[in-house]
Amino acid sequence: MSPKKNTKEATSKAAGSKTSKGFTEEERDAMKERARELKAGARAAKDKADGEGDVLAAIAKVADHDRAMAKRLHAIIKASAPGLAPKTWYGMPAYAKDGEVLCFFRPAQKFKTRYATLGFSDEAKLDEGNMWPTDFALKDLTATEEAKISALVKRAVG
Repeated sequence: MSPKKNTKEATSKAAGSKTSKGFTEEERDAMKERARELKAGARAAKDKADGEGDVLAAIAKVADHDRAMAKRLHAIIKASAPGLAPKTWYGMPAYAKDGEVLCFFRPAQKFKTRYATLGFSDEAKLDEGNMWPTDFALKDLTATEEAKISALVKRAVG
């Protein structure tokens, strides 16, 4: 019979290894942002003006190219669906209907991806048959993309 390995020692060695499959720094930061958002919401219900300030502050932290897109998206979403409440979600600009996030902007730098995305939650009324997109890659915004985004947001609200 072989001797039993000390599982506590093996676990601590694995936790300290550089090949850990745990959360990335960016993911941990996003979770911390979300915890802060939840605490702020628990202290007092935020009104639309507070959410607007939070979203503008989140946009200000975004890298230059994505910041320009985030500002433009903010304007498009507000114009297309004025009833949505701006708020942050995992530190990202988001827009909620009845307190539930409907859509959000994820800058490329957030998780070190190749492009930014405009995402929609399951609250969005985008259902189309048995399969439909919920995230859209954004490399740049032209009038064509802006029109598509406006139509998507209006449809998502229902």
